[in-house]
Amino acid sequence: MENFIITIFYLFLGIFFRRLGKFPESFANSLNLFVIYISLPALVLLKIPEMALGSELFFVALLPWIMVLVSAGAVLAISKMLNWPKPLTGCLLLMIPLGNTSFLGIPMVKAFFGDAAISYAVIYDQLGSFLALATYGTFILAIYGKTGKTAPGVREIITKIATFPPFIALVTAFLVRDLDYPHVARQILESLGGTLVPLVMIAVGYQLRLKVEPGGLVPLSVGLGLKLVFAPLSALLLVRLLGLDGQPAQVAVFEAGMPPMVSAGALAILTDLAPRLTAALVGLGIFLSFLTLPVMYKLIELVIG
Repeated sequence: MENFIITIFYLFLGIFFRRLGKFPESFANSLNLFVIYISLPALVLLKIPEMALGSELFFVALLPWIMVLVSAGAVLAISKMLNWPKPLTGCLLLMIPLGNTSFLGIPMVKAFFGDAAISYAVIYDQLGSFLALATYGTFILAIYGKTGKTAPGVREIITKIATFPPFIALVTAFLVRDLDYPHVARQILESLGGTLVPLVMIAVGYQLRLKVEPGGLVPLSVGLGLKLVFAPLSALLLVRLLGLDGQPAQVAVFEAGMPPMVSAGALAILTDLAPRLTAALVGLGIFLSFLTLPVMYKLIELVIG
């Protein structure tokens, strides 16, 4: 609970900074870039070599892909039933299957499960959510979005994945997992990795918006209901049916309950996929997740040993 309170403090600090009016509009983007290029890679290099390899890691990497299929299927079914327009359907197909498993997920996993669980969150995010955004997300944008250009090819997608700093750090961490870092190198990684939670949550607070457009309450409610409730409960049921237990399964289910992904939201807005709904899904989703995630954590503790 203490870590959770600290994390919320950073969130409200970001909100305070925005209302203070002393910081430029690019402030949050600068923090995000620092996290992508420095904080998260450092944390990956530090935590992945400490992780014990086992068959349970396969499920951690597989679950986000299952959630993409389940969530996309639910969105398509509801969209057809309610006769939603194409841009709205495309928005929800992009935003609901893809969770904020890195910028919000890793700090939340650290707050509830401790440092030892961070490596599982990294696996879920980098081998699941990040790859899904690069592949599935590109597919949805090409079909539903107003991109103004042809969809990127396989080579371009692979290049983006291979040059993404946290992914490079993940591959490097697996290659050097049998080596011991020099003491000074470990200290550097610990200090840089320690900046992730405060910087991420301040950036999230700075960017937080809670406005809902007129007539958008139904798709917003349906979308957040699917993302914050339906998805983690489906993941929890799957884990129960498979008889899985332990911290890897707990973290995977917890990550399945993260709100919509900020990066996916930025792409949806750029391609004109219901921009106001997208912004509300991201902002309100983050806000509500501070209520749903503690409940989901307790439920996970009860169901998964």
